Amino acid sequence: MFYSLTGTVIYTDLSSVAVSCGGVGFHCQTTATTLRDCEMGEEVTLFTHLNVREDALDLFGFSTQYELTWFRHLIGVTGVGPKAALAILSTMMPEKLALVISSGDVKAITRAQGVGPKIAQRVILELKDKARTAMSGSDSGVSYEEITAANELPNTGEAIAALSMLGYSQTEASVAVSKIDPALPTQEIIRQALKLLSRQV
Repeated sequence: MFYSLTGTVIYTDLSSVAVSCGGVGFHCQTTATTLRDCEMGEEVTLFTHLNVREDALDLFGFSTQYELTWFRHLIGVTGVGPKAALAILSTMMPEKLALVISSGDVKAITRAQGVGPKIAQRVILELKDKARTAMSGSDSGVSYEEITAANELPNTGEAIAALSMLGYSQTEASVAVSKIDPALPTQEIIRQALKLLSRQV
């Protein structure tokens, strides 16, 4: 029904923004990422999604079409409602979410408020193809196939587990290990991965 709204920001709180368009204020639920782009009194364009329920019409707004696209991907997952989708996108950008899904990082998704391990596992399972497509056009430096292979091969899988025990997230470890020759011994993979990870600090 609404593709986008362009108007002046007249209200914000921790999870929503109101935009005045032609004298009408539209209240949109949104993510922490979009809220950072919404300054009181400034003009903003939000790409919107209207959720129709029996007892309510809920409007959701996002500062980029890409974030809106991933919101729609998430609410298409079994058991994931708009609230959980907003929580996930408030903890990470869509580009990071694609990496998290590729590496099977359940823990990263459960950092979102109200999202448990079962929901996180469903997100990873049901959005694998979306993550693969997203990563094919990203500048992350690694492909979906490289990250999934790193988690499945014996040497690299052990290296990722070891790096996770050292405090790195599964996503960070997977990305680093995927850039290293999987034929190397596990200890050498870990050593090279630590060098790569230290450069990112």
